[in-house]
Amino acid sequence: MTSCVFTFKSDFWPRVYVRAMEKITEKILLEKSSPKANKLDQIKTLNLSRMGLKSEDLPVPLLSKLCSLEQLDLSGNMLQEIPKGLCLPCLKILNCSDNEMEDVTSLEALRNIEELRLEDNLYLTVNDEHKVIFLLPRLRMFNGKDISSTAHHIRHGSTEILRKRVIALWERSFSLPDPVTAQSLAAVEKSFVNAAYSEIKYGPSSLSEFTKFRLEMIAKEYLKTLTCSEEGSKVQDVTPTKENETPTERKTRDVGGNSITSPQKRTRNNTEVSAEASPRKSSRLASAAPVEASPRKSTRVLSTPQKTDPGLSSPRKRARMTSMDSPDGSPRKSSRLENISQKVVSKTESPRKPSKRPDISTPTSRPAKRESPMKTAKDQTTAQQSKQTTANTPRKTTRTKLHVPQEPVRLQPFHVLQCHSRQDSPDDFSTQLWACAFEPAQECSGGDIRDVSRTVATCGGETLCVIDCESGHVLKKYKVPGEEFFSLAWSTVLMSRTGGSARPCNILAAGGKRGLVKLIHPRVNLAFGEFRASRRAISIMRFSPRNASFLFTGTYENKIFLWDIGGLDRDYNFKISKLLVLETCSTPLHVSLLPASPDTHLLSACDDGLYVFDIQLSKNTQKRNEEMEVVFPIYKKNDKKNTYRTIDGLSFLSDDIVASKSHMQGSIYLWSWRATRASWNGRKKEVAAVVLAELQWSSTEIPYLSLGTCPGYGYVVCGDDQGRLWMYHITDSMMENFKSGKSISATEVLEWPSPVRTGIGALEGPSINSIAMDPDLHYLVALTDKNMAVVWKRENH
Repeated sequence: MTSCVFTFKSDFWPRVYVRAMEKITEKILLEKSSPKANKLDQIKTLNLSRMGLKSEDLPVPLLSKLCSLEQLDLSGNMLQEIPKGLCLPCLKILNCSDNEMEDVTSLEALRNIEELRLEDNLYLTVNDEHKVIFLLPRLRMFNGKDISSTAHHIRHGSTEILRKRVIALWERSFSLPDPVTAQSLAAVEKSFVNAAYSEIKYGPSSLSEFTKFRLEMIAKEYLKTLTCSEEGSKVQDVTPTKENETPTERKTRDVGGNSITSPQKRTRNNTEVSAEASPRKSSRLASAAPVEASPRKSTRVLSTPQKTDPGLSSPRKRARMTSMDSPDGSPRKSSRLENISQKVVSKTESPRKPSKRPDISTPTSRPAKRESPMKTAKDQTTAQQSKQTTANTPRKTTRTKLHVPQEPVRLQPFHVLQCHSRQDSPDDFSTQLWACAFEPAQECSGGDIRDVSRTVATCGGETLCVIDCESGHVLKKYKVPGEEFFSLAWSTVLMSRTGGSARPCNILAAGGKRGLVKLIHPRVNLAFGEFRASRRAISIMRFSPRNASFLFTGTYENKIFLWDIGGLDRDYNFKISKLLVLETCSTPLHVSLLPASPDTHLLSACDDGLYVFDIQLSKNTQKRNEEMEVVFPIYKKNDKKNTYRTIDGLSFLSDDIVASKSHMQGSIYLWSWRATRASWNGRKKEVAAVVLAELQWSSTEIPYLSLGTCPGYGYVVCGDDQGRLWMYHITDSMMENFKSGKSISATEVLEWPSPVRTGIGALEGPSINSIAMDPDLHYLVALTDKNMAVVWKRENH
């Protein structure tokens, strides 16, 4: 077979700076001043933008000589904070936009600032913005917006309430140590502050960090008044010091963004920056590095309720499946059932040899997004019970008309991107990519739908990327050091505007091992908030198609939570409420809502089976167990080593037909939801799936290779551990002619395109972890365990 040869550019975007070989000197300061000055104390305006400066590059003693400086531009650098001890008494205007700011408390020393810009600092959140407004008493313009009307409330609104609660906490639970020593007083102070954190609740959850910031200040100030009464201490604002928090922890806690104004999109490139819009084509592959075992794959492997078999067939599988001790669950087995034969692609399946070279095209404009109205919990539509809709459905005779095109589509490899590299290394071929989803389309005036968005979001490692499938450009890139993203989901929510009107906007939610849900508005390059969904990792996320603000999060604590994030105000404030808790017996790997009635039932594919939950909010119980478990014919083949209970693929092909697969099954089941539901008698938990067809798939020991569906074109697609895509075009005639007991071969098997780099050679086929297709099947995106995202494009499109 002829490999498809790619010409790749570098996978990362070096940021270009005009940077001097030496650090900031007096000569440089004089050159950068405007108007030109002869002495440092005469400089009033200074431009140090785009010089690649880090915090340690700013010499405090030298800069402190700028006693007349009124305007300072530090934008476009790599500053994480303003150096402590910097004294600029006349400074009124400061621009720190487009940096890597993590800590804003160091700005307190510049208390005379009146205008401040902090846009495009990914790690800053709405909490940090409140801190800045509080710490700078003269600040009136923030990110180009007049904040006079809100600043007074932020600075003084809650102070007296919090102070009364802090004093009450002290009088109720604490007293000064006897004797008072520095060591004993420090211990009491730490306990007092921690108690204030846990026991005093005030304000919205989105501002919890700012509330903690104020509580810490007030608690320390009050304790100081008790021990230094001879000073007649009037409470002064002091810079808080977080206990036991490193800069890395601060960075990973806050995805950040600006919630007061929409930041401008970036036009420069940066290998370090965490959010950017790059006009360049992303990732073109470099030399392959040894593949390491993914933390997620190893974590999930542990939670699979199976046993470990040390006899693996290849080093590659061994690296991926090595068992480790974990409290998450029992080690999974790595051997397959001996009675399952190895299946290969037959000649009748006609695997097509992709020979078309991917087009490296110029960037094109980004399509508009879907604008669909949002419903809140109060607008919840009461749907009919599935039992009522399926009561008269005959078992194993239901055939849902698919009404899909009869001619199969033809796809060609278009782009291969390597845009999730750790530390932007072109040699990173170990980061696993886990989830991808196409952005919703946008409605035109009059209600017509524009072309389906060609924008896809992908996640893996510490990075989220938003990619234009046509051009291959990475439009946005969000990095959260220390995180590993496992799942993401799009939705279209309403944002309030001046005058009471609201506009729909597409937002992206993402989560991973830290248990935090990050909320992002990619169109304005803004990560505007986060909330904690679990103490453990998040495994899967889905928004409801009927209630756009309803978000399901599956977690490694064996629970699925339903949240309502509500709408957004014009400052990106939002309010989180927990609506349901669904108890699963193992880690949920996929969740699906009924296409016809998404507010009645949820299907959850888990490490230990497939479970169905009643999610109607009209019922009083907020915490629920599964209503029933769907079991499959493959379960009957279980023995001491194999149970086949891990359901690692699940998706609806139509309103009724579901595609699912069990780990190591070697095939994919198509089964009827309505007929299965109708056959349940309500007494037993278990109900046998009414299988309509069995699709021949690859035999592999690799778990968690997810499948995807495209209902509009009748396609089921699933990758394997050799980089191939098994495509099944399911038509009405195929379903009608299906005979039970005979598997259906793949319509086509697309071979791995084998990208190469001059002097390196072709890269072997990786495992395809996830698949996504846009509704019109113009593009297919496949994510791999070797840090490669492959975009396939339909021919004649």
